Amino acid sequence: MTTAEFIRALDREGRLLAEAAERAGTDAKVPTCPEWQVRDLLRHTGMVHRWATVFVAGEQTEYRPAADPPGLDGTELITWFREGHRRLVDALDGARPDMRCWHFMPAPSPLAFWARRQAHETAIHRLDAESARGGTPTGIDPAFAADGIDELLLAFHARSKSRVRSPEPRVLRVRATDSADAVWTVRLSAEPPAATRGAEGEADCEVSGPVAELYAALWNRLPFPDVRGDAALAALWRENSAVTWG
Repeated sequence: MTTAEFIRALDREGRLLAEAAERAGTDAKVPTCPEWQVRDLLRHTGMVHRWATVFVAGEQTEYRPAADPPGLDGTELITWFREGHRRLVDALDGARPDMRCWHFMPAPSPLAFWARRQAHETAIHRLDAESARGGTPTGIDPAFAADGIDELLLAFHARSKSRVRSPEPRVLRVRATDSADAVWTVRLSAEPPAATRGAEGEADCEVSGPVAELYAALWNRLPFPDVRGDAALAALWRENSAVTWG
C-alpha cells in the first residue's frame, strides 16, 4: 500500500471511530477492552493522534512524550477527538515526502511510518468503538488487513519489548483463507519472535481464517477463527502479545 492509501485509511477509520463513539455514548463499556469505557478509548486515541502530529507537523527528530489528554467528556470529548484526528490527517497530507522526524520502527521513510502506524492504530481502536456501539462492525479491506498483520508480526513483535516467548523453539503459522499469499511463519523462542511471510517448514500450530478476522484476532479483538495443532501456542499469543502504551 502507498502512503497516500494509508492516509485515506486513517481518515476513514477515524471518522468511523467517532461515529461509533457518538452512537455508543462515552459511558458505554468497550467489550474488546474490558477495562475501558468509550471516554477512555477517545482520550487514548486522541492523545496518540496529537502525539504523532507533533513529530510530523513539526518535523521533530527527537523523542517527545505525549501530553496528557484533557478531562473532557460527552460531546466535548468527541469534538476534541475529531479535531485531533483531522489535524493528523492534514499534517500527513501536507508533509514533504523527504521530511525527517522521529519514528520507532523501520520504514521506507518517516512519513511512510507515521501514515501506516496511525492508520492501523486507528483501525484497531475503531473496532473497539464499534464493539461498544454494538451491531455489525464495518468491514476491513483485505489488503489493509494483510499489511496490518505484516506490521504486527514483522515489526512490533520483532522488537525486544515483545513478551511472546517460548522456552523451547516452536512454530506458529498464520494463514488467511481468502488471500492466497497471506501466510506468515512465526518462530517462537526465548528471543523475540522471528516472523517471515510465507509457509516455511512444519508448524506446531496454525491459526487460520479470513484475513480481516485474523488481523483483529492477532490484535486480541476477536478469537482466532480456526486453530489446528497445539492450541497452547495460540493461547500463548493471546496471553502475551498485547502491545501497550509507554
